Amino acid sequence: MNDPQIGDDVLVRLDGRNPRFHVKAYLFVLSALQSVSDSLEKRRHISGTELAQGVRRLALEQYGPMARTVLEHWGVHATEDLGEIVFDLVDCGILLKQDGDSPEDFMGVYDFEDAFEHNYPWGRA
Repeated sequence: MNDPQIGDDVLVRLDGRNPRFHVKAYLFVLSALQSVSDSLEKRRHISGTELAQGVRRLALEQYGPMARTVLEHWGVHATEDLGEIVFDLVDCGILLKQDGDSPEDFMGVYDFEDAFEHNYPWGRA
């Protein structure tokens, strides 16, 4: 899986950065960030909560009832993991952060079991 905006050297660095996360988790978070950004009327900073919600939305769109399973296969078990991924991307120079941004912005945004199973939009097409 290659993203044309991310070079192979960056993918290799990300792949070895945090062994808990598959490189696809990093690419998925970047895709979710792009999706959230595209949905805005005007370009602006996206908060940790907004990005976490964007990850949920995109995962449900792409993977349906398997969303939680796919994310967990990639090592993402909680929104706190999304914060770790984002700040790995910041450390690699792929994303920028604003003063005050921290991994804690992603803590407890939602519970994976609730977000992907109990509150799954079963009635929607």
